[in-house]
Order: sequence, then structure tokens, then C-alpha cells
Amino acid sequence: MKISVLGAGGWGTTLAVLLYYNGHDVTLWEFNKHYAKVLGKTRENKTFLPGIKIPVEINITHDLEEASVNKNLIVLAVPSQFLRSVIKNIKSSDIRDTIIVNVAKGIENNSLMTMTQMLRDEIPLLDEEQIGVLSGPSHAEEVSRRIPTAVVAASKNHDTSKTIQSSFMTPYFRVYSSTDVLGVELGGSFKNVIAIGAGIIDGAKFGDNTKAAIMTRGVAEIARLGVAMGACPDTFSGLSGMGDLIVTCMSRHSRNRYVGEQIGAGKKLKEVLKSMNMVAEGVETSRSASQLAEKYNIDTPITSEVYKILFEDKDPVKATTDLMTRDMRME
Repeated sequence: MKISVLGAGGWGTTLAVLLYYNGHDVTLWEFNKHYAKVLGKTRENKTFLPGIKIPVEINITHDLEEASVNKNLIVLAVPSQFLRSVIKNIKSSDIRDTIIVNVAKGIENNSLMTMTQMLRDEIPLLDEEQIGVLSGPSHAEEVSRRIPTAVVAASKNHDTSKTIQSSFMTPYFRVYSSTDVLGVELGGSFKNVIAIGAGIIDGAKFGDNTKAAIMTRGVAEIARLGVAMGACPDTFSGLSGMGDLIVTCMSRHSRNRYVGEQIGAGKKLKEVLKSMNMVAEGVETSRSASQLAEKYNIDTPITSEVYKILFEDKDPVKATTDLMTRDMRME
């Protein structure tokens, strides 16, 4: 297949290399013209994925039209809050017969749309059978080194989900199929907020008991909100729900857990974000998730406290105490 990956961050680069070795004709699009030239010359993404060679056969470009025309499949690996600005510049005529696979994890601020909803909002002519999602517990640092990983490919059209599945499947990258696009997107997005909470627990030096509580009750509130929005409840106990939440809350590779850890240790959000090269999607998703919870009248206490810590400067210890002293209830 002719495949383009839009976004040359760590995940985009990892997937481009994976797809190339899976026998596809791959183009990797980089937003920054200068950095696209650097990638083309050095064949290594030293900023986001050091140590992994990019095969010379992968075409690296800054030209979005070149990366969009006559492709069987386009992978969207641009951070969620910047994705609409990229999509705006893709002509619907260029992707008439193309499957679009989103791998960004987030909810757009203000519109409160998932990435596939935003995609159809910008390009109304896209059919449901052209749209899919790939998500799950999959840090680029590990996948790029061929460490065994399992994810889920979802599309409302079963044939499309199977096409995505077969395109990405390798002996070290196992892909399951699903038709619950909304659930897969929401699980991958909301878990980043809970991961910030888990990082706060680490930074504040609470303990494993506290972290286990945050993770378990976090899954419960993610599922409550997701089901209210129309997702399948079982999805949140799968790879894109529980699976992704576990790895994001526990891993040293997790940017969202790192942000929480630094804040739990006493740093301010602006200071933490300024020191990072990569995007922690959970920061902006905490805004959207809080607004969605209010819109659907769903109780999401952990998400609410994370938002207050990030944007209202609430003390993490006070937030934890408030969570622990809520009214008694059944599990």
C-alpha cells in the first residue's frame, strides 16, 4: 500500500518505520521545513526518537499535498490540538479513496470533538468507511525497538478495521479489531488525565495503595462518561481503556505521568511544560474532559481534581484529601 504518516514526532516516526518494514511504500510528513531536511539528511529523529534509523526508502517531506495525493492510507500522528490546522489544508479531492487512521489521543478544546469527529467536521465528504483509529498501550520508545505490543484498530466499517489491522500487524505489534470508534478514542484520550493524577501521586510521595486507587477509580469514571456519550462499556476494560491507562500511569516513558510527577513535587505547570520537547496530551484533555462531564452530568471526581491542580493551582495534598473524604458510596 501507499501510506503517508502525517507528523514526525516519536510515534509518527515509529509507525512510519514499522509500516515500511511491513512492505508498504511510506511517506513521512514533517511540519517544520528545516527539520524535515534534517531528518532526510541524518535519517534519525534525534529530538523525538534517538537511536532509531529511518530507512532511506522512506520519503520525508514538508509538502502536505505530496503526502496526501494518491495514498491508500494516511496516518494522522499530529498532536490533537494542532490536528485541525493540518486537516484544513488537505483537499477532499486528494483523499477521495483514502482510509484515514487517527493515532492522536485527545479531545479538541472548545468543540469537545474527538479527532474523528473533527475530521468529518472539516471534511464532510468523508465516508465512515474511510475513517479509523489505532490506539492502545504503545509507547514509541518500546515499539520502535520491537518490544511486543498489542493495540486495537477501530472503524465503524468492519472491513476498514480489518484493513487497518492487516496494514500494521507484525510479529511484535499485535493489532486487534473493533467497531467502537468512539470508545477507543475516548479511552485513549481520558486515560491521559488519570495518568497525570497518578504522576501527582508519585511526585507527592504517597504510595502504591494511593496510585492503585486512582487508577482503578479512574477507569470507573472514564467508563461512566464514555458510556454516557455513546461508547460500548466493554471497550474501557480493553487495550484502549484499561491497557493504555496502566502503561501511561506506570511507565517512565509516559509524558503525562511525568507532568503529574513534577507538579506533585511542587513545580508549576508552565515551568514543567516549558522544559519538555514533547506534548503531554492530558493537560489540554483535562479541560475538555471536565467540560464533557458537566455537559453529560457525569460525576468525574478525579478528572475534576486534576483540572483544579493544573489550572486553579490547587494543592495536590488537599485534592487527594478531598477525594478521600467524599461521601460514602457503593463500588
